[in-house]
Order: sequence, then structure tokens, then C-alpha cells
Amino acid sequence: MKINDVILQAITKIVVFIILTLAVYLFFSGHHTPGGGFVGGLVLASAFVLLCLAYDVETVQKGIPFDFKYVAALGALIMLIVGLGSIVFDVPFLSQSFTSMESSLFGKIEISTVTLFEAGVALSVVGVVVTIILSISKDV
Repeated sequence: MKINDVILQAITKIVVFIILTLAVYLFFSGHHTPGGGFVGGLVLASAFVLLCLAYDVETVQKGIPFDFKYVAALGALIMLIVGLGSIVFDVPFLSQSFTSMESSLFGKIEISTVTLFEAGVALSVVGVVVTIILSISKDV
């Protein structure tokens, strides 16, 4: 007998959008307030877990055709490159560097290497958590 999850699937489409928006907010607010790449990555992974609960894993993997092991590896590579970039410029490992630029749309924008490092952390967390969830779901 097939279970009818129409209400759960309809609500999931809305809630996943809200979760993704919260993940982006937590990622970018992490420099000045609690949040950052780790928390943003966990919230982003929770959206994937909700999709797996509302739909079956095969359907979600067809819609999001990433191998999340590679996502975690890409995140680790980004963190390594950011760390080694400081050595190239003859400063201590993982030293922060930033600059600012003017934008006609947003005004003054500050760009920092911390944001790149946090993006690597977020990708690593999403990759590891989703890989764990997928491996657990295959055992059930």
C-alpha cells in the first residue's frame, strides 16, 4: 500500500525554501553574530534531510544529482587553498585578509578571506552530513 503524503510534500516545498533562506542568513551573519559556515552547513543539510523524509531518497537524488562525497572534498580543498594562500603572501597560516569595493547596487562591500574559508566549511559539513544520512538510509 502506498502512503499518500500530499500534505507533507506540499508543506516541504515551502519549508525547504525557508530553511535555505535561513542557512544563507546564518552563513553570512556568522562573522559578527553566532552562525557561520558550520551552522549554515548544518541548516542546509537539514533541508536535504527534510526532502528525504517527504519524498524517497531516489527521487531526491534524481533532483539533486551530486555526489556529496565530492562536495565535502571540494569544501576541504577550498579551506586548504585559502590557508595556503596566506603562505604564498608570506603571512602566517590562515591569516585573514580583506578589502572593500564600491558597488552601485549595494554600496560599500567588504570582501574577506574568512568568507571563502567559511564557504569551504559549509560545503564540507553539508557533504559529510548528507553522506552520513544517505548511508544510514540505505541500511534501513
